[in-house]
Amino acid sequence: MSENCFHCGQEIEKERILFDEKLFCCAGCKSVFEILNTNNLGNFYELNKKAGIRPDENSSQFDYLDTPEIFDRVADFSEGNTSLVTFRIPVIHCSSCIWLLESLHTLNKDIHYSQVNFTRKTLQVSFNHNELKLSDLAKFLTNLGYKPAINLETAEKNEDHLDKSLLVKLAIAGFAFGNGMFLAFPEYIGGEDYWMDHYKGLFRFLMFLLSVPVVFYSASDYYKSAWYGLKNKIVNIDVPIVLGIFVLFGRSIYEVATDYGPGYFDTLCGLLFFMLLGKIFQKRTYSSLSYDRDYKSFYPIAVTKVDFHGKQENILLSEIKIGDRILVRNHEIIPVDAILISGNGNIDNSFITGESESISKKAGDKIFAGGKQIGSSLELEVIKNVDQSYLTQLWNKEAFKKHETGLDTLINNISKYFTFIILGIALVAGIYWYFIDLETMFQVISAVLIIACPCALALSSPFTFGHIMRILGRNKFYVKDTLTIEKIAKVNTLVFDKTGTITHRKKSNIRYEGSEIQEFDLLNIKSLLKNSNHPLSKSLYEFLDIKDDYFPVDNFEEISGKGYEASVRSNVYKIGSAKYNNQESKNLETAVYISRNDQFIGKFIFKNEYRENLKNLFRKLTSYKIFILSGDNSSEENQLQEIIPNYSSMAFNQNPEDKLNYIKNLQDQGLKVIMLGDGLNDAGALKQSNVGIAISDDSNSFTPSSDVIMNGEKVSQLDNYLQVCKGSIMIVKLTFLISFLYNVVGLTFAVTGNMSPLFAALIMPASSITVISFTTISTWILGRKYFRKQA
Repeated sequence: MSENCFHCGQEIEKERILFDEKLFCCAGCKSVFEILNTNNLGNFYELNKKAGIRPDENSSQFDYLDTPEIFDRVADFSEGNTSLVTFRIPVIHCSSCIWLLESLHTLNKDIHYSQVNFTRKTLQVSFNHNELKLSDLAKFLTNLGYKPAINLETAEKNEDHLDKSLLVKLAIAGFAFGNGMFLAFPEYIGGEDYWMDHYKGLFRFLMFLLSVPVVFYSASDYYKSAWYGLKNKIVNIDVPIVLGIFVLFGRSIYEVATDYGPGYFDTLCGLLFFMLLGKIFQKRTYSSLSYDRDYKSFYPIAVTKVDFHGKQENILLSEIKIGDRILVRNHEIIPVDAILISGNGNIDNSFITGESESISKKAGDKIFAGGKQIGSSLELEVIKNVDQSYLTQLWNKEAFKKHETGLDTLINNISKYFTFIILGIALVAGIYWYFIDLETMFQVISAVLIIACPCALALSSPFTFGHIMRILGRNKFYVKDTLTIEKIAKVNTLVFDKTGTITHRKKSNIRYEGSEIQEFDLLNIKSLLKNSNHPLSKSLYEFLDIKDDYFPVDNFEEISGKGYEASVRSNVYKIGSAKYNNQESKNLETAVYISRNDQFIGKFIFKNEYRENLKNLFRKLTSYKIFILSGDNSSEENQLQEIIPNYSSMAFNQNPEDKLNYIKNLQDQGLKVIMLGDGLNDAGALKQSNVGIAISDDSNSFTPSSDVIMNGEKVSQLDNYLQVCKGSIMIVKLTFLISFLYNVVGLTFAVTGNMSPLFAALIMPASSITVISFTTISTWILGRKYFRKQA
């Protein structure tokens, strides 16, 4: 029976610590529990059971934060004894996290106050910098289990400024609509009231005044959009809307000025109010997610520079020059292309290439930016500036300079026909009435343009896609904007990265080949595995299902890229590559070989563990062309062919640029592509594709620039998301039909000269309300069809 840590709630694997009649998985969790209880903050566990965060056992050094230049870059404010800093804390996830982080002043007397922004996952702290250094504050948070994410991206402090102008425009339109309806109400009910007849001019003038800011300010975005479309030789949906607004406003002024009628000021304000409401609904997004990340999201803000006398100093990454020497420690990212001067390089390039195997480097070898050093410290000589390194050059590709105009949409494609048809009807009706009644001709032309204003069409897309965004988000498929939903519905090709996308990033299938290993040796091997940071060693340690009795390890020696050996209970064990254990390796096989006293025992063979129900998924994706891209070798090609019998092609050993070019070649063949990937090695391909979907098993982990962020556990349900996006297009088309029927009725009355002000005032908002109601109900039904629990 598994046991769970009292603090963090995770399953106890390595250590089992009993303290105060409670079980803990590590000394860090036990220490946090002691700190909380010492400061009378035991309520932390009552707010949310098992809500703690496991402290980072390998917390980075934050000493560089105390360098004046770096401190100034990170701190928001500093004067006198007080400094203010905002840290991004990705692991904030519940009410108890907020409660603890806003109680920091009770844990440390040098902290004045702390405030959490849960949506943005940030923590603002005011502290006495003379008593508490910034580095110590970062370490203090790390020891509590809330390690700050400090990198180039966070240091730039590019805060998202909420554009409030749309809300102001909506508020003005709402105010004018409400008051205009109130002032127009007596006109609608009619009657021979003397007082009403005497003051109707005043009421009409007040309605005109209310409509002026709505027409000239609230509707300004429609004018800009229409002009932008015409400049690009596209008649978008906003062109007939603008035409309708001006005609409606102009006719209303004419009716009031000539005492012909009350005009349509209230109707105009109401229509613009609903359309602006649709724009707000369409602009909803997930502010806690970043869809535009690049290398800055994981590059450090500072590095340790070493001079020729061995003196070390922390400098900003931007100040590194070619020829400088830098120090890279265990588990630190290499920020620039460099030459290894001293130290044993053991570089994990999985974040760049997708290949999980570490690469050995010796003095004189070139090391690319983006790799992570596993092991002892390295001294490197910089050969390229940050903005010229292999990794950052990826962001200079044309794919990262693409700009979406938003003009190529379903509504805009229909509107160019719609506009010319309406203008044609107005022209024919005008010619007809010209020979019968000149005054009626002007009335008919204006009536046609008013009734045919595609306000309902303009509402159908934002409300439909806004509802679909909400449904997809509830099911852990976070779309960047509503335009993306329409693009997803158009694709015909799916390209999957392998590692971390259709496989579990942190899981492997491990199979043993060799002579039977006795329990005595297994215990010794597990003790030895615990001393290595190599990813395969960590996976093997967790795989060995045997009690965790730790035995002393003597004479530990590691040879970078080959393996390590040590003496455990008077036996010498070697763990590493085939060559290190004097064995022949099979091509394309990932394995860990083990020897005891120079006698080979056996090997553990590693294979990726694929996500559940993949066969069923690909069986449903028959209408799409399917491609597989991977930075790994082709060792699992046969297994992939079994899972994906309907694949079009597979490509292995692909670097980031290869993946980007592969997507571009597919697009050159006329294919519309969705790319699914999980790491920085997929960033170029994700950006180049028509729709990039970043896969994340952990909402706190890095996700590259993309259009969609998707939870990894939902990959096997991809077909449901694609079907929902296609279904949303069908709903929009049905709303076109509803709008068309309203227009037929309205135009019939308009061209015959029988449109009364009351009829026009009713039919125009009625069509908009019908569309909104229809999209709300139909999207709910669509969501229930594919996601029964979260529609």
